[in-house]
Amino acid sequence: MVPREVAGSLKDRLGSIRSYFGKRRGRKRRRIALLVDGPNMLRKEFEIDLGEIKEMLRDFGDIRVGKVFLNQFASEKLIQAVENQGFEVIISTSDVDVPMAIAGMEMIYNDNIDTLALVTRDTDFKPLVLKARERGKTTIIFGAEEGLSNALRNAADYVVVLKKNKEFEVFGAEEG
Repeated sequence: MVPREVAGSLKDRLGSIRSYFGKRRGRKRRRIALLVDGPNMLRKEFEIDLGEIKEMLRDFGDIRVGKVFLNQFASEKLIQAVENQGFEVIISTSDVDVPMAIAGMEMIYNDNIDTLALVTRDTDFKPLVLKARERGKTTIIFGAEEGLSNALRNAADYVVVLKKNKEFEVFGAEEG
């Protein structure tokens, strides 16, 4: 995969990603399921802004499902912030990978969803991404640069690498 866009300001970055995804969406709006691996991605050191991710996806399609998976150690403040951004919060008593993978499989077999977007760095979700592609779903990974699995990166149709200082790079499996 070759990097497609890197930009500075939020306005420039959103325009760049809209342009990139927009070229591939055709006239049909995509129906997106957005699933977030909270313990893996919602960390202070990554500065992940879920609002920006939602905004990036808006011109590509409509977010029909938005779920953030958190473990029992999530603070009430974090839970409230996620809910205030319009996400459904799923709290797991242990690791969030299994509940998130189950939700992902439900989205793969949901005819009302044609795009699966995951916010994670975890290679454990590679089989989910491969199954989604096998079933004809478009896949998008949003991952922090630090620790982003190469296997996961190479399995997805599109990858948005979120960097420090709110910069990012977009990679796509298709060129053009």
